[in-house]
Amino acid sequence: MSVVTNTTTIGAIEAPSRRNTELALLAFAVAIPVFAYLNVGLAMDGKVPAGMLGYGLGLALLAGVAHLVVRKWAPYSDPLLLPLATLLNGMGLVLIWRLDQSPRLIATSMRLYDSFSPDAPKQMMYSAIGIAMFVGMLLFLKDHRVLQRYTYISMVVALVLLLLPLVPGLGSAVYGAKIWINVAGFSIQPGEFAKIVLAIFFSGYLMVKRDALALASRRFMGLYLPRGRDLGPILTIWAVSLLILIFENDLGTSLLFFGMFVIMLYVATERTSWIVMGLLMSVAGAVGVASFAGHVQDRVDAWADPFGCAKEGVAACQQMSQVMMSFGSGGILGTGLGQGNSDLIGFAANSDFIFATVGEELGLAGVMVFLLIYGLIIERGVRTSLAARDPFGKLLAMGLSGAFALQIFVVAGGVMGLIPLTGMTMPFLAYGGSSVIANWALIGILIRISDTARRPAPAPAPSPDAEMTQVVRP
Repeated sequence: MSVVTNTTTIGAIEAPSRRNTELALLAFAVAIPVFAYLNVGLAMDGKVPAGMLGYGLGLALLAGVAHLVVRKWAPYSDPLLLPLATLLNGMGLVLIWRLDQSPRLIATSMRLYDSFSPDAPKQMMYSAIGIAMFVGMLLFLKDHRVLQRYTYISMVVALVLLLLPLVPGLGSAVYGAKIWINVAGFSIQPGEFAKIVLAIFFSGYLMVKRDALALASRRFMGLYLPRGRDLGPILTIWAVSLLILIFENDLGTSLLFFGMFVIMLYVATERTSWIVMGLLMSVAGAVGVASFAGHVQDRVDAWADPFGCAKEGVAACQQMSQVMMSFGSGGILGTGLGQGNSDLIGFAANSDFIFATVGEELGLAGVMVFLLIYGLIIERGVRTSLAARDPFGKLLAMGLSGAFALQIFVVAGGVMGLIPLTGMTMPFLAYGGSSVIANWALIGILIRISDTARRPAPAPAPSPDAEMTQVVRP
């Protein structure tokens, strides 16, 4: 009894300590973007920007509300996830506002549309909605294990979300990819929300089927191959990924969709063969589709020889060549916030290519810092998976962390020329309402799983025999 009581007491003492640590880190997470905002204003106009106070108060208010909710409804959760996400979101707002001040982009918008609408205020509104989604996750999702009941409903919802852009009159193509829908004047990217719903489905499905999927039928080149009857799930997911790639021209979502399933399959079965087969099938599918899909082929050409095909007037190549020059001119320490020329990339500079602004104005050092922050979020997600006490929570935390990691790799790798561009956006950093809202929901689920995993177990009721012994003992 004394051991259990001490453990519970220690856990109760640790909870306020975690939240105080989180509050201190949140203060830094708000102060750093405000200082960056000031730096941009001084660099571009030589004076303190007029909107700095409003920006600082707005970001502090959002962070404060999120902290109070976590302190009340998830006191044992990981204290790093919220500050890290807040820091990325705040810096994303600064970079978007910096590009809003570009005379080139303003002049181009006025020439083409006779108007200019800054994106930073809209991104602040999307961030507020994202924090509201985060709060809703913690208030209404008392126990993440409830999501397991909706395993197959999640599959249906995910498929509907992925297919919505193909509905005539509802879906729209942007830069060749049919990944958007228009609702009440707003553009929504359903794939951002589908990744969370798919993680719920994969977690519930693999928790039940993992024993069968772990069985091997034969050994080939050092790998234990799964039984033929168990290849059905991965072949089905691979086929659906190819259909998304073919009909929506969306390389990013199809890679994220299939890659997340393979990662979770490996975690559930501990079979390296699934990873190898997944990589081979991904490469085969991407090469096959790229051979006849012009939109994908342009991105492959822009990756292989951006400066060569830029002379032919291909838009993707021109953008990619400008991205390479932005990274090159940044050097080690960068040109300084507000002093780069990444706005030459065009309208996608604040969305698909916002990491190029980081590379130019903050240099290699800034790129490594941002990647380190992303890596810390992924590490805390994996740590949450390891700490979870139930198999569903382990798989769900690993699936969400894996999806987040894949998106970082695909976007950063595409912008820096390691792999072809996919059209996905950098989480929290890039402009886009769907992305920031979905990623705040992802952080909310991870915090809920983390709180459940770290919460002290309730003390067991004393046994009648023990009480009787204490009474009889002289």
